[in-house]
This record gives sequence, C-alpha cells and structure tokens, in this order.
Amino acid sequence: MKDLIVQKYGGTSVGSVERIKMVAQRIVHGVDNGKKMIVVVSAMGKRTDELVSMAQAINESPPSRELDVLMATGEQESIALLAMAIQAIGYTVISLTGAQCGIRTSDVHRKARIEGIDTERLERELRAHQVVIVAGFQGIDENDEVTTLGRGGSDTSAVALAAAMRAERCEIYTDVDGVYNADPRVVPGARKIDQISYAEVLEMADLGAGVLHTRSVELAEKYKLPLVVRSSFNENRGTIIKEDVNQMEKVLVRGIALDENIAKISILEVPDKPGIAFRLFTSLAVANIHVDMIVQNVNRTAVNDISFTVNVDELQDAVEVSQKFAFEVGAQKVEFDQGVAKLSVVGTGVVANAEIASKFFESLYELGINILTISTSEIKLSCLIDKDRAKEAMIHIHKKFEM
Repeated sequence: MKDLIVQKYGGTSVGSVERIKMVAQRIVHGVDNGKKMIVVVSAMGKRTDELVSMAQAINESPPSRELDVLMATGEQESIALLAMAIQAIGYTVISLTGAQCGIRTSDVHRKARIEGIDTERLERELRAHQVVIVAGFQGIDENDEVTTLGRGGSDTSAVALAAAMRAERCEIYTDVDGVYNADPRVVPGARKIDQISYAEVLEMADLGAGVLHTRSVELAEKYKLPLVVRSSFNENRGTIIKEDVNQMEKVLVRGIALDENIAKISILEVPDKPGIAFRLFTSLAVANIHVDMIVQNVNRTAVNDISFTVNVDELQDAVEVSQKFAFEVGAQKVEFDQGVAKLSVVGTGVVANAEIASKFFESLYELGINILTISTSEIKLSCLIDKDRAKEAMIHIHKKFEM
C-alpha cells in the first residue's frame, strides 16, 4: 500500500506513561508527513514476565492455553493506552488485538507461527484515516483460540503485517540506535552498522545478538521488505537491513554475537547404528524444540555420544525428550549444562578465509579459554565456551579484529 509505514515499539519503548506519550508524538509526526500508520507494540516493560510469575505462583505448571490467554493481555494493555495517548493529541486512532486485525496462526500454544493475515479490517480502518495500533506477539488459530508467537513475537507480527499490506518499510524501534557489531552494553568500543544484509543480520540474530528475532528477518528477506532498526529515544538514523549491501569481495567481520541463553544436552553411549540420530531429532521436532549446534563424538566401542544445544526456555522439555529416547535405545545417560555460551563472528566470506578462524581461535587461546564445540556456516564461525568467560572473550575478540 502506497505511503504505508509499519512501526514496532518494544516493551522498553512503551515502559511507562511518559514513554507512551513520546511514542504517540513520533507516530503522529509520521501522519503529519502524509503516511498511513500501522503500529505494533509489545507489552509494557517486564509485564509479560510479571504475568508468567503470577501464573506460576498459582499453578507451578500452568496449561499453555491459559498462559496464552493471560500473556496476550499484556499487549492489549499497551495498545489501549497508546491509542488513548494519540487520541488525546487530536488524531483518529483504533486499537486492535491480533485476532481483530486478522492474524491467523498454527495451533501450537506459546510458539505459534503465523499462517496468514486477513487484511480486510486493516484496509478498512486505514481508508477511514485511522492510525491503527496492533497488539504484537499474538493471533488466533483455526479454532479461534488465542495463541502467542514465542520469543520475538512482536517483531514477527510487525514484519508479517508490513509484508501482507505491502508497506514501504517496517521500522523496529528499540532501546539501542541500531544493529551494532557487538553488544554495546558489553563491548565499550562497539560500532553501529549503517547498512547490513538480511543474511548477515539473520546470522547475528540467530546467534544471540538480540536486536531482532530470526523469524522476523526471515520474513523480511522472503518478501524483500526493507527493515530499519532505530532507537525510540532519539532521532538517529539507525541501521537499514536490505537484500544487497555492496562490499565487493572484501572479507569483513561484520559483527560479534554472544548467546548466553542456551544449554548443552549430551546423551552418552548411544548405540552406533543407522536411524539413531533421525529418531532423536524427530522426537525433538515433534515436541517443537529448536535445536542448534549438534556434535557426535564417535567412539570405538559401537557407541557414540550425541550433544546439542537448545534455548534454556526449552531445556526441561528437551531433557525429558532426550531421557525418553535414551531409555528406548539403551543409551547410558543424559547430561545437561547451563554454564555455556555461544560466541560467534559473522561476515560474508568468514569461513572461506583461514585468517579469520586463526585470529578467532588465537583470541581464545590467549585467554586460556577451552572450546567445547565448533560450528560454521557460509558467513559465521561459532564456538561453545564457558559462560563465565564469554563476555571477556567477546571484548578481546572485538579488539583483535580492530572493529
């Protein structure tokens, strides 16, 4: 749709009444410049965590359906307050839940995926010159049950709406100025990147960079939708994420990412025979558990050790699946370790350049840090290391590559 901008504001950006009023001013500025506006918001501050804590205080294992019903209220609180703030300035506005704006999802509670968006209501409200405020992180399934989209759900909502409505661009507002080549809260010399490709930021997001969630970047790349990451607290230009960023053939470490929100699971002495890995990872997939780094240590006694990493939020479920698998196939035992972190360097051509790997491993050697697991792709090199030394290693590598 011509002149349509989709904006998304995170929990920090709408974390108080004063900040909601600031966001309202930014939104109406877009209207004054002739733009149609769809605005996706998250729950205020730590509201979602507070709701989950209350649920667990009542029921140690609250059912997923009821958790979704509860968590969805956090975003509904935000959209109503923001709509009131915009109305108070004198602009026409309407707030819509995920269901009201036509977001249809799969039926997996707490980790649903968007399957389609009926844009009729959105188009009608925009034709009526309304600013449309949408609750991120949520939708409804084919049975009209409330669902939530899991980590990064509001980012995903915003990008999906922008793609469905053929918006000019999607602007993600957060508490940092854009995408940095390392976490500025950890690395004092971290530098903001002006432009970056979908592929590079996708790796950085997947590796724990934290500014955007992988699902939102994947959607943006699929629909060739320009993304802009900006701060809601200043007017700085931010980072543009798009399809092509011309670097010629220069190998460049574009960023360093650190993910401390992971755990390693090891299944020891698994029988060495065909179909074992297939059986394990099929079981994990059926349980909707995302697996990252995978290593199989081959022994000489017809058994192997299989290790993999998962998000800590899914650790309990992953351990239960692994223990059931271990019992069924006759493995020795299952171990898990939450004291690990994944440290990665990202950039086009990283793996093809031996000097990058050499510097990366040299940095860890200089600090006396042992490498537990190594993983690579076309544009990233990752290591699993002890969490206690991870930030120290990140700072040292940033200096090593003179970033």
